Amino acid sequence: MTSKQPEFRRYLVPINTLSTPQFFTDCLVIGSGVAGLRAAIEASAAGSVTLVCKGTLEESNTWNAQGGIAAVLGSDDSFDNHVADTLATGGGLSDPDVVTQVVTEAPALIRELIEWGTDFDRVNGTIDATREGGHSRARVIHSHGDSTGRGIAEGLIKKLRAADNITVLEQFFAIDLLTGEDNECLGAIGCRANGNLQIIWAARTILATGGAGRLYRETTNPDGATADGLAMAYRAGAVLRDLEFMQFHPTTLYIAGASRALITETLRGEGAILRDRDGNAFMKDYHPEAELAPRDVVSRAILDRMLRTGSTHVYLDIRHFDKAHFQKRFPLISELCGSFDINVSKDMIPVRPSAHYMIGGVRVDRAAATSIPNLYACGEAASTGLHGANRLGSNSLLEGLVYGKLAGSAAAGDLRRRDPHLHHRSFVFEVPHSDRSRLDTEDVRNSLRALMWRNVGITREQTHLIEAQEIIRFWQRYVMDKVFETPFGWECQNMLTVALLMARAAEARAESRGVHFRKDYPKTDNDHFQKHIDLS
Repeated sequence: MTSKQPEFRRYLVPINTLSTPQFFTDCLVIGSGVAGLRAAIEASAAGSVTLVCKGTLEESNTWNAQGGIAAVLGSDDSFDNHVADTLATGGGLSDPDVVTQVVTEAPALIRELIEWGTDFDRVNGTIDATREGGHSRARVIHSHGDSTGRGIAEGLIKKLRAADNITVLEQFFAIDLLTGEDNECLGAIGCRANGNLQIIWAARTILATGGAGRLYRETTNPDGATADGLAMAYRAGAVLRDLEFMQFHPTTLYIAGASRALITETLRGEGAILRDRDGNAFMKDYHPEAELAPRDVVSRAILDRMLRTGSTHVYLDIRHFDKAHFQKRFPLISELCGSFDINVSKDMIPVRPSAHYMIGGVRVDRAAATSIPNLYACGEAASTGLHGANRLGSNSLLEGLVYGKLAGSAAAGDLRRRDPHLHHRSFVFEVPHSDRSRLDTEDVRNSLRALMWRNVGITREQTHLIEAQEIIRFWQRYVMDKVFETPFGWECQNMLTVALLMARAAEARAESRGVHFRKDYPKTDNDHFQKHIDLS
C-alpha cells in the first residue's frame, strides 16, 4: 500500500467571484448549536449577523443533548468545588484560568436562559439538580427530563428569531473559509439547498460547527457531526489542538442493526448499576466510585468486561427504579426502551460505549479568537482549555454558552472599533484536473468509520495508529484530488482530513492520559507529555 503523503489543496471547490452570487454581512456564524446561537445573539448587538447551518436550527448535538448543564446553584456547593472537579477530571491539561472563567459565569447564564424561556425542572419551586460521574456535588440541572439540550436550544432560538438583524440560512453547507493575503478570514463559500454556490463576505466569522463523532462507526452523534469546521479551519491555516482526545460515552443503547442512542449517565448518577452478561456488578473492580467514575474509566471498564466475557455489550440495571418516576424523569429513554420492547421493571438495558464528544478542536484564546485574524471559534469545534484530556460530564453545554457569548462579544467589539464596511473582492481559485480513479464515496466513509473505531478507538497502540494513517493516506490520494458537487462528498473529504490528524496526534502522544489510552504506553508521562499537541 502506498505511503505517500496526503495531498491537500487550499479550497475544495473552484472559486470565481465574477460568476458566484455574493452576500455581505458584518458577522457570519457557522453552526446552530448552543455556542453558535449564543454567539449570534451577542454579536447582533453591533451589526448584522448571518447564521448558517447545514441542516435546520434543530439539527445539532445541542438539540440531542440529554443529561444536563453543570452550574453551581446550591448553598452546599461552591465555585471552588466545581473548579476542583473539572481540573481533577482534566488529567493535568485543563487551564485553571479558563476553568474558573467558565464555572463562575454559569449562574448568570442560567438566569439568562430562564429569562429567555428555558424551563428547568424544579422540585418544590427550586431548580432540581443531580450528580453525575466526576462531580462531587449534585450540580447538573436539566430541562424537560432528559431533553435538556432541546430546552436550552428552544430558548435561544426564540431569542434569536426575535432579533431583526439576524438572518438565518438553513440547509447551507459551509465548504471553506475564505482568507486574504495576510491570512485574515474574509467569510466563507458554501452551497445553498438548491445546489448553487454562494460566497458570504463577513468582517468577522465565528466557527461553531460542532464535533466529529461521525468519524466513528459507533457514535451518539447525529449525521451532521462530520468534523467540517475542523477541516475548514485546518485548510485555512488555523492551529488545531488536542485531536487525540475523543471522549467515548460509556452507555449507548446496543440493539444489533439499530442506530446507537445515548443513555444518559444521569441514570448512573441516580442509582443505575452496570452489570455484565452474567449479572455481576463490575464497576467496583475498576474504580472506587464505581458507576460514578469519570467517563473514560467507565468506558474502558465496559470494554474490558466485554472482552473478558466474550460479549458485544453489558447491561444497565434500573429494575429497582420506580417506573412512574422513571417515565416522568426520563421520557425519551423510557419511550426508546419501549420501542424495543424493553420493560425496564424486568429487563436490563443493553449498552456499550460510543464516540461522543471531541475534546480537541480549533485552538482559541480566552476571548475565543483563533490563530487566524477575524476568525473565532466556540463550542465543540473549539479547544478552549476547559476540558483538558477528559471532559467532566455536563460541562460542554456550559462551555458552549460561555464561549459562544465570548466569541459574539469579541466580534461585536471588533465591529464597534473598526470600520466593518466590506468591499467586493476579486477572487479566483482553480482546481487542477485529476486523472486518478474515483473511489466510491459511501464505501470510503463506511470503511473510514470502521477503521477509526478499530484503530483509533477507546484503546490504541502504535502499530494500529501507523496502519490507520497509511490507509487514510491511500484513500486521500483518490478522494482529496476530486471536486465534489454535494455535501456528501465534501463531508468525506473533511472526515479524511481530520481522521488523519487524529491518528497523527494519537501516535504522537506516547502515554495514557484522560480519554487517550495507549496499551503500549499505559502510564501517564508528565515529564514529556503534560502539554498540548498542536497541528497546523
